[in-house]
Amino acid sequence: MKVGIIRCQLTEDMCPGTTDFKIAREGTLAFTETGPAEIIGFTSCGGCCGKKAITRAKMMVDRGAEAIVFASCMSKGNPIGFACPHFAEIKSAVEKKLGAETKIIDWTH
Repeated sequence: MKVGIIRCQLTEDMCPGTTDFKIAREGTLAFTETGPAEIIGFTSCGGCCGKKAITRAKMMVDRGAEAIVFASCMSKGNPIGFACPHFAEIKSAVEKKLGAETKIIDWTH
């Protein structure tokens, strides 16, 4: 499966995304159901309030992503313990833009 990952822009300076790449490659944790995944895009939400996530998700799908994955920094607050306060709205807007044919995964690790 080919995936695009969207992460929190505010955590970019704390997290290089190493675990996201590892678990996608191995097909573990959030990728247990889908199996190993190829990351075809890894981008941020664009910063608060995350409006750029919608167009960035669409661009990754247009370039071959079969699923959009929200990194755990957005949904769970890794590594700082503070989840994105806009996550529900961002996820909903991405789902609406992409439709049911694109799988959405809420977290990575």
